[in-house]
Amino acid sequence: MKGIVGIVASRLIETYYRPTVVLTMSNGFVTGSARSVQGFDLYQAVESCSDLLENFGGHMYAAGLTMRPENVEAFTKRFNDYVEEHIDPQILVPQVDIDSELLFSDITPHFHRQLNSFQPFGPGNTAPVFVTYGASSHGEPKLVGAEAEHLRMDLVQRQKPHTTIQTIAFQQPTHYEWVKGGRPIDVCYQIVENHYRGTVSTQLRIKDMKRVIK
Repeated sequence: MKGIVGIVASRLIETYYRPTVVLTMSNGFVTGSARSVQGFDLYQAVESCSDLLENFGGHMYAAGLTMRPENVEAFTKRFNDYVEEHIDPQILVPQVDIDSELLFSDITPHFHRQLNSFQPFGPGNTAPVFVTYGASSHGEPKLVGAEAEHLRMDLVQRQKPHTTIQTIAFQQPTHYEWVKGGRPIDVCYQIVENHYRGTVSTQLRIKDMKRVIK
């Protein structure tokens, strides 16, 4: 568990877009990883709780920390109070930095292999984000997840050549009716591998989408 708390924190940032700390028990101590949103100095927030910590380190957007179990409650309150007092509400509106525009037809197995050669992705080497304009649903989109909170769909780009690709949009169910009607959207996404029942396929993990109104 200790080795994946940073990954969990990053995924929570993607979902909730709030400064996030994920903690776990390790050898009698509580250790954790913290991640921030663009424009908020997470390190200062952690440092403000330094008297409750055994050790900590990091930078503006990511930090690691260790504390005694009895200090978790006090740390949680003080950290949350610091964030609430110092964060600008405007920076809690998610922003997506786009690296390049792609056509779906550009996403070939060769392109994916080249992209994978830049891994591992993480702090300082984030996975690139691409944008494709003028896409629409091909077939029936589906709401998936325990509470139907995720949108899974095959998208096709109207611009020739017409290429269809599998996508998943986490925590974006509100777009279901729009895409179900075949109406166009612009999408920004990361390219990932989807492993399902022994089959590996290319999938787009959609970070955001924009309804195109003509």
